[in-house]
Amino acid sequence: MSSKQQLSVSPLLFDTLADRWRSLRDKGPVHHDETHGVWQVVDHQGVGAVLGDPATFSSDMSSLAPAQEDFDTFRQGNFVGMDPPRHRQLRTLVSQAFTPRVVQGLAPRIEDVVTRLLDEVADRDRFDLVEALANPLPVIVIAELLGVPAEDHRLFHEWASVLFDGELVGESADMEDLGRALEAVAPTVREMNGYVLDHIRRRRADPGDDLTSRLLHAEVDGTRLADQEIVGFVALLLVAGHITTTALLGNAVLTFDRSPGVLDALRADQDRIPTALEEVLRWLPPFPEVGRRTTRPVVLGGHELPADALVMAHLGAANRDAARFTDPDVIDVTRSPNPHLTFGHGIHFCLGAHLARLEARIGTRLLLERFSGLTVASYDDVEYRNPAIIVGVRHLPVEVTRA
Repeated sequence: MSSKQQLSVSPLLFDTLADRWRSLRDKGPVHHDETHGVWQVVDHQGVGAVLGDPATFSSDMSSLAPAQEDFDTFRQGNFVGMDPPRHRQLRTLVSQAFTPRVVQGLAPRIEDVVTRLLDEVADRDRFDLVEALANPLPVIVIAELLGVPAEDHRLFHEWASVLFDGELVGESADMEDLGRALEAVAPTVREMNGYVLDHIRRRRADPGDDLTSRLLHAEVDGTRLADQEIVGFVALLLVAGHITTTALLGNAVLTFDRSPGVLDALRADQDRIPTALEEVLRWLPPFPEVGRRTTRPVVLGGHELPADALVMAHLGAANRDAARFTDPDVIDVTRSPNPHLTFGHGIHFCLGAHLARLEARIGTRLLLERFSGLTVASYDDVEYRNPAIIVGVRHLPVEVTRA
């Protein structure tokens, strides 16, 4: 097998994204999108600079987004949309639950979950990989960490689908799109907030050995978190904490299916799986762009950006930057090092990156051990999510054979 394969998949996702990111780079590493009133940053160095300077490029977008009561409740504990010092205070509370050492300790449980999920399709030659494995695996794991009933995982998946499918958002979302989307998903956010608040109250009355119980007794500079702050914390981890793994597993199977010989090579040498998955992350970042707000006038890429400007940092385009990657438009499952920006950079580096990687590695390994053949059944039946929100699949029918 050649280590480098040109990826050629349905234009509904891969080709469209590649063309979009190439078009963005052709306009320059930093440029102003007059139509949407956004500064686009698309090169690896520029995106790294934006993500690495929270004092200048703020993650707090609340002043630019339409007000919405249910989202305001959620925001109170959502440290992803916060700046220092509050970001540091809140992230510190939860970060110890996601250190590499702690996450690695979850490996046996993850293996058990994957094995059970694959046992449920043991008598089938065709099934939906997302429904059978990619969705339930990370939801079950994160629910157990939080002490939430894992049997409610389908409800959590429904919430995530509403929040991340982006059916009311165009491929290049503007504030008008986002305003409509916020109103449309508000009932779901309200239901989620209520569920989490009930869970917090149960844990306050009957603490357990889980992350929610620890948050109830944690202190930030001598002050304990209010229940409403913990709601945002737990809801963020419960819903957003699994979607990256879901997308990664689906994207990996799609990518490997279209790269002749890769699955056989990974099956023969499982040590290559982590490197191959890093290339999938580079090629198809689940969250391809992140927004920031300038706190002051700043010069970036030779352009003067004013204060309170909306900046879109394109991880997907940066991951294909020829100045940083050799043959960036070719997928190379042996690429190493692979300094992609898929999990971000700086203080907002994805808290769950270690867990997502571990779940994907174990899931991929056990899939290859269980099935001697694994192919996408029909690309006509693959359903994609809105790539403006998340790059991934909603349904992925696969056909399998056993040794």
